[in-house]
Amino acid sequence: MDVILLERVEKLGALGDTVKVKNGYARNYLLPTGRALRATAANREKFETDRAVIEAKNAERREAASTDSEKLDGQSYVVIRQAGESGQLYGSVSTRDIAAAASANGIAVDRNQVMLEAPIKTIGLYTVRVALHPEVSVEVTVNVARTEDEAEAQARGEDLTGTQSDREEARMAAEELFAEEEADGDDADAEAEAEAEAEAESDDEAETPQEATEE
Repeated sequence: MDVILLERVEKLGALGDTVKVKNGYARNYLLPTGRALRATAANREKFETDRAVIEAKNAERREAASTDSEKLDGQSYVVIRQAGESGQLYGSVSTRDIAAAASANGIAVDRNQVMLEAPIKTIGLYTVRVALHPEVSVEVTVNVARTEDEAEAQARGEDLTGTQSDREEARMAAEELFAEEEADGDDADAEAEAEAEAEAESDDEAETPQEATEE
């Protein structure tokens, strides 16, 4: 089906372009959402007549989206879900869930604006693109965890996937590494202090003969 785009559509075309799309895509998405018109002679004439008004409204929506994007860009949203020990979710996190999480924090986001290639099925941190307008998009972080405490741990960089024993081993290894680094630091400080004391003693010994001569 040939349609006239009433706004920019990603990977398809810009406002005013006439493009060929699959019938189902046009009937189920482009036409009912007001993003396109059937490319009939009557609609082409109507579009050209109303083009200035359509472009002005698009510019207004783009400006509003730009304002919202400043508040949304870089934000992090926690989504709590039940999951197994390995981190596999009992279900998934969808575009609807992410839109709801963002909207609950003051910025109205529609599920169709969330650019998620596939549902999220394991706990973790995910960078997700949100298109507030065909020409304005931002990235947010979705923190999927079993509890608020786990969400905070993930935000600090901890990996909570894998079995409990694997995570415990990783934690112990990290603690051992930290202890070793701290010990190395203490040894270095002690060595530097010893060198400073030795140098001071050497200076004192060098001054003694001169002082004796002066006396």
